[in-house]
Amino acid sequence: MPNSVKQTAVIIGGGPAGLTAAYELIKHSDVLPIVIEMSEFWGGISRTENHNGNRIDIGGHRFFSKSEIVMDWWQEILPIYSDNASIQISYQNKSKQIEIEESNISDKDDNILLVRKRKSRIFFNNKFFDYPISLSFQTILNLGFFNTFLIGLSYAKAVFFPIKKQITLEHFFINRFGNRLYKTFFKDYTEKVWGVPCSEISSEWGAQRIKGLSITKTLTNAVKNIFRNSKSDLSQKHTETSLIEYFLYPKYGPGQMWETVAEKAKNEGAILKQNSKITAINIDKNKVTSVIVENRFTKEKETIACDYCISTMPIQELIKGLSCPVPLKVKEVANGLLYRDFVTVGLLLNQINFKLEDNWIYIQESYVKVGRLQVFNNWSPFMVNDSTKIWVGLEYFCNEIDDLWHFSESKMIQFASDEMIQLGFINSVENVLDAKVIKVPKTYPAYFGSYSEFNEIRNFTDSIENLYLVGRNGMHKYNNQDHSMLTAMQAVQNIINNHKDKSNIWSINTEEEYHEQK
Repeated sequence: MPNSVKQTAVIIGGGPAGLTAAYELIKHSDVLPIVIEMSEFWGGISRTENHNGNRIDIGGHRFFSKSEIVMDWWQEILPIYSDNASIQISYQNKSKQIEIEESNISDKDDNILLVRKRKSRIFFNNKFFDYPISLSFQTILNLGFFNTFLIGLSYAKAVFFPIKKQITLEHFFINRFGNRLYKTFFKDYTEKVWGVPCSEISSEWGAQRIKGLSITKTLTNAVKNIFRNSKSDLSQKHTETSLIEYFLYPKYGPGQMWETVAEKAKNEGAILKQNSKITAINIDKNKVTSVIVENRFTKEKETIACDYCISTMPIQELIKGLSCPVPLKVKEVANGLLYRDFVTVGLLLNQINFKLEDNWIYIQESYVKVGRLQVFNNWSPFMVNDSTKIWVGLEYFCNEIDDLWHFSESKMIQFASDEMIQLGFINSVENVLDAKVIKVPKTYPAYFGSYSEFNEIRNFTDSIENLYLVGRNGMHKYNNQDHSMLTAMQAVQNIINNHKDKSNIWSINTEEEYHEQK
């Protein structure tokens, strides 16, 4: 350990939040970060898995943020490549031109961010609809003129007579889009994702994930696009996240970003441990004093002393691992927190029966269990080993107690292939050349169960002076990776400035203007 390092910070988890914290500490402080990651991968669910040269992005990760700090941070790790000479990026009422050297992408240009076109659609009633829904002639034709008229009336009713006490996600959707459009495009898919009715989910989920999107803003954005050349302009700060047309993406998927961050942090002196599990967090006088780490393979244990602890581990596991007395109510709330688990099935196809232009296709059909379909070719052409083949990912949402979660790999591949045939996307299983199944537990922290009492947990963990909860599972918030990064950055700033109040971490939200005065 270098002589200049006087303190250490144990960081639990090597996802975007954990690695951001490590990188920020190594760059801006004398605190030595020690990252404990349970798996063999860096990046958490933002990792990239390689199967026979074909790469899988688990859940899909667009690199776009309304935070100038995050956008600059990503570009510091991986520079932007574009076929334009320059790209204008402007955030927080600042504008800057990024000059990009003209070059052809080759095997030598691996560590780069690509500028990618966003294209998502909804598959409903055996037809494709733009996502977000656009008021185009094709949309009206697909819905039918009378049904479109009724959707308009329903939306008008929601505008003039909204549900005043917005408690559930169903209330949120109806107020934002009208009852008829909600039932057409949102209800079935959302309930497929969460496994419970929208009437049992807190409206906070909508506020976190859909935020400012509405029919009015969708139409306004469509009009603005007529007069804007967005190919060379990533300055989409005032565009709702769901409407963004271009985004950045690492050449070999999101995991490339976090593998690079881990390498840079390690080269600067950070200690990184993979395949290691936290079995206990020792507390003395309201401070974390050390953690006990177990190697998953050798089962050897070691105690690592620390001055700070930054946790991204699921709340349930954190509370169970604390050595101090935990109030019964906190235990009850922690045990009552729910999660939704995730299965991705990668299928390598000879051909597919629709025009290959989407990043995602949202499957709104109730006769299949698949929720979304990713086309990895369109995230980056370098995600696919053979450019003549089509590499897709079928996304399933389930619970660990469900039968689907316990399907063998061969059964899951057969199930996914059959659903592709049912949807009419392929003609036979002979189109499937190769496949891979990836299961990820606790992917989506749920806004139901005991979540309404989450303040019990927050108040208790905030009282542990040197413990900082960050990231999606660490805070039990359905965050994007840029939000998770910002929580980690704020935690590091609190450590550097000896700032004890953690409310500034909990208040971060990537859709706010970061205290900017409009």
